[in-house]
Amino acid sequence: MINTALYEVHDQRFTGLIVGSAVLEELYSSCRWAEGPVWFNDSNSLLWSDIPNQQMLRWIPDGGVSVFRSPSNFTNGNTRDREGRLISCEHGTRRVTRTEVNGAITVLADRYLGKCLNSPNDVVVHSNGSIWFSDPTYGILSDYEGYKSEPEQSSRNVYRLDPASGDLSAVVTDFLQPNGLVFSPDESLLYVADSGASHTDSAPRHIRVFDVVDGKTLSNGRVFAHIDNGIPDGIRVDLNGNLWSSAADGVHCFSSDGTLLGKIKVPQTVANLTFGGARRNRLFITATQSLYSIYVTTTGAQQP
Repeated sequence: MINTALYEVHDQRFTGLIVGSAVLEELYSSCRWAEGPVWFNDSNSLLWSDIPNQQMLRWIPDGGVSVFRSPSNFTNGNTRDREGRLISCEHGTRRVTRTEVNGAITVLADRYLGKCLNSPNDVVVHSNGSIWFSDPTYGILSDYEGYKSEPEQSSRNVYRLDPASGDLSAVVTDFLQPNGLVFSPDESLLYVADSGASHTDSAPRHIRVFDVVDGKTLSNGRVFAHIDNGIPDGIRVDLNGNLWSSAADGVHCFSSDGTLLGKIKVPQTVANLTFGGARRNRLFITATQSLYSIYVTTTGAQQP
């Protein structure tokens, strides 16, 4: 029996990905804008950002919520590199950082062509160690999620940071506001959300997909899917290549061919999500003021 108050089934394949009897659990509810969830299986914990409150929070099963970092420099997106270290996008400092094992902060990128980045937003790590991140202007539009400032970059790009040389290259430069990004399970594709409609009604509300060439560049960009309620923000993939996207009415699930399979309805606007838990079959959802979770039958792709 499918709970129609919780799920919308648009394609019968979706019923094989969800637990019909599962419950959407609210784990925490005191954020101003919850974002950037990342799972740490080695410590059985979830970190996420509360951007306007200038803090990062940690949730531990049966242990509740505690402050991980404050002030957080208006940190937004987070991931882990191949050594398990935390990689974060900071609006306030307009930089991408790495938290070392001893807690020290290493600046990975803060300028491109000699000018400040806009406000790094979300980040993923390729198996070759390269770090890919989006750089829209959300963190400099006002003093709510960063510090209001004029952009120094002429475009809002997706970047690749080379792990050996430290060179930063713009791999896509034609987005209105690039946002969430994720590799397909085999890393042959990179999906990137364009959330420009957050401030421009006529702007795209779609997710684009690119072919990844030699783990270094992108080609053949095309529209993968449209969001029919709100905008795409954070996105993730499962091991079968299905893409799970945030939206205004919940989490939308698309097959690898772009077909909308179904939705998990969430009572607040969803900003981001990640797979976690010991078996990576628990979907953690950051939605406006709250952190939610729900179990699914699929497993998150084994990426940080």
